[in-house]
Amino acid sequence: MASKADVLSPDLNRVEAAPLAQGPAVARASAWSEFETAEARAQWDALAKRAAEPNPFHDVWYLLPALRALDPSGTVRLFTLRAQGELIGLLPLRREPRYYGRPIPQLGNWIHGNCFLGAPLVAAGAEQAFWRALLDWADANANRALFLHIAQLPLGGPLHTALQAVLAEQGRLGALVHREERAVLASELSPAAYFEDSLSGKKRKELRRQHARLSELGTLTFERQTDDADLRDWTERFLALEHSGWKGSAGSALASHQATAALFREALAGAAQRGRLERLTLSLDGEPIAMLVQFLTPPGAFSYKTAFDERFARFSPGVLLQRENLALLDHPQVEWCDSCAAADHPMIDHIWRERREIGRLSIAIGGRVRRALFRQLVRLELGRHPAGLS
Repeated sequence: MASKADVLSPDLNRVEAAPLAQGPAVARASAWSEFETAEARAQWDALAKRAAEPNPFHDVWYLLPALRALDPSGTVRLFTLRAQGELIGLLPLRREPRYYGRPIPQLGNWIHGNCFLGAPLVAAGAEQAFWRALLDWADANANRALFLHIAQLPLGGPLHTALQAVLAEQGRLGALVHREERAVLASELSPAAYFEDSLSGKKRKELRRQHARLSELGTLTFERQTDDADLRDWTERFLALEHSGWKGSAGSALASHQATAALFREALAGAAQRGRLERLTLSLDGEPIAMLVQFLTPPGAFSYKTAFDERFARFSPGVLLQRENLALLDHPQVEWCDSCAAADHPMIDHIWRERREIGRLSIAIGGRVRRALFRQLVRLELGRHPAGLS
């Protein structure tokens, strides 16, 4: 299959670097409440537009609502790097007393249940300067943390490459402690050709049959929206649809918790205001039976949330919606779309055939004793084959 990348290429994350402000850079870790001003939000928006790698989950319209909803006590700090007052880097940090269930204190980037990428926002051209500043700050502010942990970092892109270079430059131990691949859509094929190439003839025939049978039940329509028309009503319909299924029964739907519902509402409104939102709806007689939210962050996009009416599960409405979603391949500004799905996802992995590598990295900080202890911890975590050591 002809594709832009079998594993997402760093080139797809590349943006043209604007000249960086000259002069000494200033690194700080601040209360996120300091960024509620209009001026701070404008600077944050400006940084996102020139970021070396897009990450909507750290854009101001998503991260601030997440912090308001999920961190009301202010335990998360925003690490920032500025050059002559210009914001050139940002990453949410939090001190954690446990490390994946173990009582090991560490300093890490803040990841919550509805954040699907941990890449910092860094102005293109400032990648190495950002990592040097973050590591220097972590050395001086380690406190009880035994190491710095960066979760959900795209591997092979400009940020990861810059981090590797800085670690080598400083002779600092870093370890890739976990690696996984998740589905992305990145191909030069047309939507029709991609659909034919990705699915077997038997599967395509079955989807055509399901579409025909579903159409017999009423008027089947598809709508794609990139504006904010009827956004409030659409958002509530999505929340209700997701909550009506297994996620609602399990208590993991967005509407199961006031905080996540508030995050969803505010994030969609913020994305729409900035032209970053795309909504897809498959309806039967005017009632949505499958819905999808995507964030458009050129040169990439992120498939954020999807929901379908489980009463129609035998017709695969979610898959039928994803067939329509292949139109992204014709989008003039989108070169790839991250599925935000878990590795080996039973549905999307069979439709989107390209892969993006995502990793968790642990990095030595502090003085000699702390770093020696960290080395032993890493060797225990990686076992007898510490290939992730660098």
